[in-house]
Amino acid sequence: MEKLIELEILGLSSNHSQSGSFTLVLGEVGGVRRLPIVIGMFEAQAIALEIEKIVPNRPMTHDLFRSFATGFNYEIEKIVITDMQEGVFYAKIHCKSSLAEVEVDARPSDAIAIAIRFGSPVYCTEKAMSEGAVEHFEVESKDEKEPPKKPAQKFTTKKEASLKDFSLDKLNQMLDKAIANEDYERAARIRDEINKRN
Repeated sequence: MEKLIELEILGLSSNHSQSGSFTLVLGEVGGVRRLPIVIGMFEAQAIALEIEKIVPNRPMTHDLFRSFATGFNYEIEKIVITDMQEGVFYAKIHCKSSLAEVEVDARPSDAIAIAIRFGSPVYCTEKAMSEGAVEHFEVESKDEKEPPKKPAQKFTTKKEASLKDFSLDKLNQMLDKAIANEDYERAARIRDEINKRN
């Protein structure tokens, strides 16, 4: 059985290059890798509402899933992000009852919104992690205080289109800089361009 890496939600931010979408940043528990995933506005709202423990007036789709699963005595054992192909992530929801165990195919955004509602752990395969993750290292300053961080650069469509014009060495330098600035959205796009060439 393939080794699974446990993930935690580190942040959710508006995606500047794709209108109406958000970047969900997952972090490797006890590690330095970050997994940025672009998700839709509805899924971002579903995740944010549950994290903040805000109860909507009427049940949302993921709340309905929880009620349905609970009504039939199913538990959500775990969520596993299984693969990444051409920039698209895939996930499985592992459901269990006294009678059966079932794996349900799902988008990672939906799977994570459901996992939060059940208090279930989120994992990733090493394959998906190695293809989609960026590494983040804390920079230690010689002084007691850390140097002020530069604001994350906006990543416009114009810049995105020109990524193909850079050499692999330059792209790797740009990736390091984006990670240092904690601009995971930009890092994800650079990572995707590097992966296309490998």
